[in-house]
Amino acid sequence: MYDYHTHSSFSDDSHTPMNEMIETAINLGFKEIAITDHYDPDYPDQEYPFEIDFLGYHKSLNEAKETYKGRIKVVKGIEMGIQHGKTLEKCITAAKSYDYDFILGSFHCAEGMDLNSKAFFEGRSIEDSYIAFYTYMLNCLKSYKEYDILGHINVIDRYAERITSPSVYMDLVDEILKIIIYDGKGIEINTSSYRFGLEDTTPSKKILQRYIELGGEIVTIGSDAHIPRSLGYCLDRGIDMIKSAGIRYLATFDQRKAHFVPIKNL
Repeated sequence: MYDYHTHSSFSDDSHTPMNEMIETAINLGFKEIAITDHYDPDYPDQEYPFEIDFLGYHKSLNEAKETYKGRIKVVKGIEMGIQHGKTLEKCITAAKSYDYDFILGSFHCAEGMDLNSKAFFEGRSIEDSYIAFYTYMLNCLKSYKEYDILGHINVIDRYAERITSPSVYMDLVDEILKIIIYDGKGIEINTSSYRFGLEDTTPSKKILQRYIELGGEIVTIGSDAHIPRSLGYCLDRGIDMIKSAGIRYLATFDQRKAHFVPIKNL
């Protein structure tokens, strides 16, 4: 199995040493684990600044790659928290300053507000909230290209009331998917949604199928684990969903280049 979204104590919201995450992955029989700790500059919640010790992080990643060589492939990743304005420049600088295997781009905020804080939803209808979120994402992705995979596209589903008319935002999602495909990027299937009580992955099967219809082919899968017991959570369920949508290959990364593993071999 391949888990391409995991966190260690280099993320402000995890306390698990990197080696413990990797050794757990080995015990689970994983072939690869991507460590994708948070870099979310200008995050509005001061309790979780989501900065990162880049030198210490890369030192630990390089040591882990050597230590565990032959037992598991450790993929040097990062999860970039994308926001507009000066934040984009910080993310671009961070992406170009170090030799990553894999950059996961994610939206945890919009319009300078943390989705988890609920401030983003105040004073808006649920439909307007979704439209505002995807409009913000679309505008950012027109400028920001330093990522390989866009993580949990519909992460807003974790925090918003259930929308009854997804058609109100699907045109925006189409435009986002077209940019991702045109830029040669891919999307993540994130199974942490099942831990949050959702009935589908993020993105949903509907969004994945639309990505495929538009010509998308690059798909990774990740558990978004912050603790060892969450590693690999429901990845098998996610793989089944990917297969049912018509994807035959899972993407892995090395030095920012995608490689493809037949799903039937997992």
